Amino acid sequence: MRRLTAAVLALLAASPLAAQGAPAPKVTMIHAGTLLAEPGKPPRGPSTIVIRDGRIAEIRDGYAAAEPGARLIDLKDRFVMPGLIDMHVHLWGIGGDPLRDRLTALNRDDADDMMYAVTNARITLEAGFTTVRDLGGNARGMRALREGVERGDVEGPTIVNAGNSISVSGGHADASNGLAEPFAEAVLHRQVSTCDGADDCRRAVRQQVALGAQVIKYMSTGGVLSNVSGGLGRAMTDEEMKAIIDTAHGLGRQVATHSHGVAGTKAALAAGVDTVDHGSFLDDEAIKLFKAKGAWLVPTMLAPQAALQQARAGLLPPATIPKAEEAAAAAMASHSKAIAAGVKVAFGTDTGVSKHGENAREFALLVKAGMTPAAALKTATVNAAEALGRAERIGTIEPGKDADIIAIAGNPLEDVTRMEQVDFVMRHGAVAKAAGHRAAFPAD
Repeated sequence: MRRLTAAVLALLAASPLAAQGAPAPKVTMIHAGTLLAEPGKPPRGPSTIVIRDGRIAEIRDGYAAAEPGARLIDLKDRFVMPGLIDMHVHLWGIGGDPLRDRLTALNRDDADDMMYAVTNARITLEAGFTTVRDLGGNARGMRALREGVERGDVEGPTIVNAGNSISVSGGHADASNGLAEPFAEAVLHRQVSTCDGADDCRRAVRQQVALGAQVIKYMSTGGVLSNVSGGLGRAMTDEEMKAIIDTAHGLGRQVATHSHGVAGTKAALAAGVDTVDHGSFLDDEAIKLFKAKGAWLVPTMLAPQAALQQARAGLLPPATIPKAEEAAAAAMASHSKAIAAGVKVAFGTDTGVSKHGENAREFALLVKAGMTPAAALKTATVNAAEALGRAERIGTIEPGKDADIIAIAGNPLEDVTRMEQVDFVMRHGAVAKAAGHRAAFPAD
């Protein structure tokens, strides 16, 4: 057997295929006029990014000559930086159009909502967001969309999906809320993500993982858009929260919680949650807990503004209106206080409440709450990558990382609203949006 193996290896080594060696890597080179390779640090001047097989291979000073056969992309007149990360989106179904959503709810199948999700994913990518954490959509559908993007079947950002959000009965994300009896009974028959009591909540987590969830999301408090009366206060017991978080962590999943009311936020932090999304009402004790636990705040400052605008326009059910008013009034003060205290902040928008593709409007709100433009850009790159547990692959432009790269006209460190018009997007080395840069071409 040893002699046979040696003979086979010798034949392989002598073959023409072996002599040719491995296929040459696909090479792309970008000439960047200004390069913010690591947000939070000063940008570089003229630079060349070398990309091999979808990964960043090196960064050179100045405009290096193109390698033979390489594709060269000219962004000398652009501000180049890492692809953006949104920690809180909802790609599934219609987003940012509540009236249309309500009017078509009884006529849409999952297949229809998947078509909307495919479009929303493409729009999100074209807005410069190369990675998103989807925190609530059809569990099977979002798993399929995530894998479709990775195969290259559809265009979209890298998706870290939560499946269905876990809620107590009557809580935010109980889909039977406010429905007439025949419809409520039909929804309850299909619903697997509501739970009551610690054991039932463990079951709900395991079921979402079985359906493909990469992260778990649960509802610590009431929510603005739930079609049910009641405020934004705490909804779950200590035992239910701990069961969800411990079970998810045991299965290797991070946990995000939707939380508005401060009591729910403090209970979630004490139980070991990884991110608190919204955090509309924060006090000194909650801020101390954030820092002591090392948890991340994902402010989603765009969401209460969008919900309030929709509520005042009569586009939301009456039960949501006082909640939208309350959350919008409190959120800016709470987030400003957290930022000033040094709470760790990762970028998130709750897009789906607002329109897909408008995610970057969050940057101006972060600056309004007290961040510098540089700090705001860091929340959607370096910070979000760390909060996702993927800092080794995304968040900066450096050798070994995915070639997720965007470009903007003008300097967002001087005017952060320039982030609202991204005109070049690359994900994993493939150009997803080319408008605004001169045509790429293979070098001679």
